[in-house]
Amino acid sequence: MKAEPGLPFHVFSRSKIKQHLTLKLYNDLKKFRTSSGYSLDQAIKSGIGNPDSTIGIYAGDIESYDCFAPVLRPIIEDYHHLNPGWSHKPDIQEAVLPDLDPTQTFIRSSRIRVARNLCRFPFSCNMTKAQRLALEKTVKQALNNLPERLSGTYTSFSDLNEKQFNSLLKKGQAFPKGDRFMDAAGMNRDYPLGRGIFISRDKVVRVWVNEEDHLRIIAQRPNGDLAYVFNRLIQMIRALDETLDFAFDREKGFLTACPTNIGTAMRASVHIHLEKLEKNLAFLETITKDHHLQIRGTEGEKTAVEKAIFDISNARRLGISANTIINDLHGGVQAIIQAEQN
Repeated sequence: MKAEPGLPFHVFSRSKIKQHLTLKLYNDLKKFRTSSGYSLDQAIKSGIGNPDSTIGIYAGDIESYDCFAPVLRPIIEDYHHLNPGWSHKPDIQEAVLPDLDPTQTFIRSSRIRVARNLCRFPFSCNMTKAQRLALEKTVKQALNNLPERLSGTYTSFSDLNEKQFNSLLKKGQAFPKGDRFMDAAGMNRDYPLGRGIFISRDKVVRVWVNEEDHLRIIAQRPNGDLAYVFNRLIQMIRALDETLDFAFDREKGFLTACPTNIGTAMRASVHIHLEKLEKNLAFLETITKDHHLQIRGTEGEKTAVEKAIFDISNARRLGISANTIINDLHGGVQAIIQAEQN
């Protein structure tokens, strides 16, 4: 690392960075850059531009987690509610769980995604145009070499004209630019160049390339069969892991641009219709907390609940295994459905 001048220290409103980054610590850390050139000022740029950020800091590469550990580590421990001696739990095995809603009365869809980054590239907020294109090429090759049962079609956004791209956006087969938090961090640079989406033949698995992280691997079905979705996701992760070197730390798990996602880097969720519990949110919140889950809006984080359709997902990602997350979600949604029926 080499010393570099930094920007003036800024005051944040309610983000974790405000709680854990003192002026002294800022002055100590602003001198350093990681080997890819990432600085603390770059890391907190999104938090400065968006004082309402929950976290306020992004990692620019694997090395950021060590270079800026004096501020990142306490943020990680605070956000993830970790006990002393915490570490990533690597166990991930195919699950056997009954369908939560075989009559499809309540659950509209089950969706599980994981984030993955490749070791030899900086993270998305710290990439050049050439690096984005090189990463897309690397991932495309891996996707083209998948076994037949997992195969599908990769579409590079760079190959589409505006009309074709907008058509995919409307169908949900492309991802839009990131939000203002991602934009301020630099994740939207050169969009849509170097971005693309893979869709499996059975339409269950999708892979987003160069969104918030290098890869978002997503499995989804319009029912309550969590085990099927989870197992299809595992199969894709294992296949890609054979040819792609994922950024991983024995203690922190899979490393991501946002420190809220490290560990399993997994979000498992169901879209569920709860017209009765919508009128008793305190009771719904009690059930979700008891099962380590969280309630989000219909379209995810920072969105409203529409037509009584809730997004229920895991609140924990670090310090527990992927299978524990799935079991928590399965048990919690089962309890939620029982409460709605009663």
